Amino acid sequence: MTENLLLAPIDWDGRWRAFQEARRHRDDAAHWDERSKTFTTADAPSAYVEEFLRLAAIRPGESVLDMGCGTGALSVPLGQEGHTVIGADFSAGMLSVMKKTLDEKGVTSVTPLRMSWEDDWAAKGVAPKSVDVCIASRSIAVADLGAALDKLTATARRRVCATLATGASPRQDNRVFRIMGLPEEEAKDYLFAFNMLADRGFYPEAAYIKSTRHDLFASKEEAMARYQKMVAHLWDGLSAAQQQTALERLSAWLDGQLVPANETAEDDSPLLRLRDPQVTTWGFIAWNVTDRA
Repeated sequence: MTENLLLAPIDWDGRWRAFQEARRHRDDAAHWDERSKTFTTADAPSAYVEEFLRLAAIRPGESVLDMGCGTGALSVPLGQEGHTVIGADFSAGMLSVMKKTLDEKGVTSVTPLRMSWEDDWAAKGVAPKSVDVCIASRSIAVADLGAALDKLTATARRRVCATLATGASPRQDNRVFRIMGLPEEEAKDYLFAFNMLADRGFYPEAAYIKSTRHDLFASKEEAMARYQKMVAHLWDGLSAAQQQTALERLSAWLDGQLVPANETAEDDSPLLRLRDPQVTTWGFIAWNVTDRA
């Protein structure tokens, strides 16, 4: 009897939904409205933006939907290059910061649009095949990844590009988990996206982009509190002795890491940052919407 070596198809959409249910609930618009108060487009690592745009290979004159645009890290430079851009985000605060930057730079080809992944895009004026390229940079935090990919595909006439986490979520600094003796977390979202697209008959491209992040703290106590919140979902599973040991390790690590946020500034800034920034590797996934099996 010949063994059947063919494997049963994997339900990647179903696996994603189960994976998301086990995760911490995603942030809502109000959370990002509050965070926008400390954001500017300068927060975006220029090396990341440059590499994303290089890999995206957007052609001169093409129109773009930047879904989950935030404060415009990609929308603003695309507008400066002359592209017609819809910068969409569910956070009014983020869009307000982007609008201010656009006005300061005299960019008029970018249209801010308050729109979420779950909205009816056509009702918001974003119809199927209405732009040449759709991009989603570090913004696909959704319960239904397959539906998000389908919306981007339906909206683009030529190409879609997105970045998703390859390891830990950027909100989870695995260095802290290691220092505190806690299990590290992984979130390989890009693998779900790649396989979903392959199952839909596309030929997804894959590459990797690194970005750095410098969080700012008013004091060591604030840093301790923020990192304790990061690991809160594991805290109740530890004994009192384990908790004490974890906090002592974190405190000692911060003593060696915290430095003035701007060591060269003439003024005496009270803000602190980590000496070594958090480094996140993103999976860049792109597909041409007309190129499929």
